[in-house]
Amino acid sequence: MANQASLIEQEPLVVHTRPVIEMDDEQFFQFCRLNGDLQIERTAEGDIIIMAPEAGSTGRGSSKLNTLFDQWSERDGTGQVFGSSTGFKLPNGATRSPDVAWVRNERIDALTDEQWQKFLPLCPDFVLELRSPSDSVGNLQKKMDEYRQNGAQLGWLLDPVNKQVHVYRQGAPAEVLDAPVTVSGEPLLRGFVLEVPQIWAVMERKKS
Repeated sequence: MANQASLIEQEPLVVHTRPVIEMDDEQFFQFCRLNGDLQIERTAEGDIIIMAPEAGSTGRGSSKLNTLFDQWSERDGTGQVFGSSTGFKLPNGATRSPDVAWVRNERIDALTDEQWQKFLPLCPDFVLELRSPSDSVGNLQKKMDEYRQNGAQLGWLLDPVNKQVHVYRQGAPAEVLDAPVTVSGEPLLRGFVLEVPQIWAVMERKKS
């Protein structure tokens, strides 16, 4: 069991730069562009986080989730969906890239053209993180709390390992749903209902 646990939960690579190297936002943006093959985030303390590439199962799950949210967003028309390649500069100084994010149109419209071409200087209204086999649940829970503390109105942490969905809302403790059939995004995501077993199913290995 110890070997299985070590395969499931692995810490990302953390690179400490301060006080030896102090990168401003533009330098960090260029650093990420120079290392475009890496999935990079930055903490509020300035540490650079380099994460492992997605496993095949997580890649399939992320693709399905983005498709579902894109389809809903087109019908709803009140905001825009972003995938895991989008960087968001949070109010606390961290730069994060949730697996799925949704931002209301009026907040996007308020951005300048220059801001639109860089990491977006805001916390999404909705964030979703899909746990990969290499992700620590504890690290993801801390990240979800960070999103909420920086203004996210709703957050979902999907854990296919334990078949759980962690729900984060402003002004309420995190709620853990065990093997839910559906999760509703109301009132923020009007009319959006996620059929959770559908996500687990696409993440399972299919043999021809």
